[in-house]
Amino acid sequence: MDGIAVKLERLKREARREWKRKWRQKLRKAAPANAAEWRALAGEVGIALLKIALIIALPFGVLVRGSVFIYEHGTRSVWLAVLTAGILTAGVVTAYAVWIARKFTSRGGRGGRALVMPLAKWVALPLVVFYCGYSLVYLASVNAKSAPVRAYYRSVHPLLRLALSTLILVDHDMLITDSGRLPEDYARMGLPTNSRTRHYKQADGWIHAVDLRTTGRGFMKNRGVQFYFWLMGFDTRRHVGTADHLHVELH
Repeated sequence: MDGIAVKLERLKREARREWKRKWRQKLRKAAPANAAEWRALAGEVGIALLKIALIIALPFGVLVRGSVFIYEHGTRSVWLAVLTAGILTAGVVTAYAVWIARKFTSRGGRGGRALVMPLAKWVALPLVVFYCGYSLVYLASVNAKSAPVRAYYRSVHPLLRLALSTLILVDHDMLITDSGRLPEDYARMGLPTNSRTRHYKQADGWIHAVDLRTTGRGFMKNRGVQFYFWLMGFDTRRHVGTADHLHVELH
């Protein structure tokens, strides 16, 4: 019996060595043989990563950019704009969920179409409603310079809150340094009073501007944040008041 056990163990070792040898051969054959093939592989990987990033970003882009576009070009009702963009976003999430479900269940044709309403009702709509609710009411203390800045958060325009919350998902260190202001705040900061600032509550009752910290965050990160808000339909200005910061506002 001991001899059989020794032979079996030797056979297992040989099988493992053979398996490793074959995989090494396959990897050597699959590996690029020259610089041109390496560049081609890098390009394919880059395109694949870009596609994944776009797929992930699409629902958030539809929600934020869609809300701003509808608000500026369709209705001046902020809640109608959010509702409309939310429905469109739920449609995108539903399409994703149906595609994933069909991959796992192999249900196509009518079977795939039968998944649409259940997934929209129980997956897409709850996700969109939860995300909108979370974005509109909550700001972590680490993303606000001070308690007063955080206290002003619910007075900031809802579309700007949606954009800020979405940015925080990928930029956890983003810091709001200023939001709402009163005329006397300018004297306290040693600045001339600005009667047209959107840091005041506007006619619709919302604050339309926030300032974001730029110090110590790097050129590329600051440019990326500025590009994001521009892409989402907001006006941005990099300037110095009491300190270097990025001013973001909604018209």
